[in-house]
Amino acid sequence: MKKDVKKVVLAYSGGLDTSIILKWLQDEYKCEVVTFTADIGQGEELEPARKKAISLGIKPENIFIEDLKEEFVRDFVFPMFRANAIYEGEYLLGTSIARPLIAKRQAEIAKLTGADAVSHGATGKGNDQVRFEIGYLSFNPDLTIIAPWREWDLNSREKLLQYASKHGISIEKKGNKSPYSMDANLLHISYEGLVLEDPNQEPEDSMWRWTVDPLNAPDKAEVIELEYKNGDPVKLNGKALSPASMLTQLNELGSKHGVGRLDIVENRYVGMKSRGCYETPGGTIMLKAHRAIESITLDREAAHLKDELMPRFASLIYNGFWFSPEREMLQAAINKSQESVNGTVRVKLYKGNVIIIGRDSKTDNLFNQAFSTFEEDEVYNQKDAAGFIKLNALRFIISGKNRLAQSKKEKK
Repeated sequence: MKKDVKKVVLAYSGGLDTSIILKWLQDEYKCEVVTFTADIGQGEELEPARKKAISLGIKPENIFIEDLKEEFVRDFVFPMFRANAIYEGEYLLGTSIARPLIAKRQAEIAKLTGADAVSHGATGKGNDQVRFEIGYLSFNPDLTIIAPWREWDLNSREKLLQYASKHGISIEKKGNKSPYSMDANLLHISYEGLVLEDPNQEPEDSMWRWTVDPLNAPDKAEVIELEYKNGDPVKLNGKALSPASMLTQLNELGSKHGVGRLDIVENRYVGMKSRGCYETPGGTIMLKAHRAIESITLDREAAHLKDELMPRFASLIYNGFWFSPEREMLQAAINKSQESVNGTVRVKLYKGNVIIIGRDSKTDNLFNQAFSTFEEDEVYNQKDAAGFIKLNALRFIISGKNRLAQSKKEKK
């Protein structure tokens, strides 16, 4: 039974699902609809979303289009990259990290407008429903959550297209078929559906929208320099940039050189496996460069502990627990580790590859050539290694003696 809802804030992109949801909310819930469109760098003109909302009867004062690019990169992407977070060894969490910000702001707009409900376009099969709804409940557990995909019978993209046609909602099409299911923001663009539903089928060349095919990338490599402060990139080729500008320029560089394409089958939180393709050009550069600067500025045990914590941290983000106390606890430890992560990294970009060719830190460099050199030195006594090895091998020595003694008894 549907709850009595007076006003709902819809996470609205102007695309297929959310345009239909807007109309469906009006018809099914007979409520006032507020649309919220977050500009997090998806690279699309957002004014058409406003015009489409108005054409569907939304009051101009109920249309919120907000530029959140700087907040997105500063408060969500950069903290995630301090941890070198990747899910299941490959996925750079581009969709996962955007949802908490959208959910937070959506809940804030609900409070601002006096709405008693929020709605999203995530399906009942995906991860985003969890990410959105945990976000809403973190800020206002009294909100009614409307998830149309869990209520309506429009359970295929073809049915959605038919609904759109019936109600005069214009939708981008690919031939006679529905387009790929895509999600884009300043960190990445993702693709699902169509031929990608067969994990043994190669993606169509025409699918990729951001990056040049590595085979067709420039034949000449390009070298760039990133400067890091407290684990975040702050300068590119000597020029100070804001977080969003930094990621934008790295995206341009990476896309030019075919960096950041990914084709994976991942394990969704709800249980099934899903095949997705991603382009994350700037993020791929940032991950490689960040690990490079950490390699000379982080203590060994701190670095190893970070690597142990990272899969848990990445899973929390993937599964929608950005606002959880355990993620915040891990973040505090990660941020502490980054106080010494300062310096520069030189990177060579070439045909899909990100190649580290130099790293330096004037203030926090733990690489000491006097100790590590293969040449003659005056700081390291190689004879000390013998005692070090024997102490570390003591338990093996003891167990080895026991085995020898047992072997002698058996021979007798």
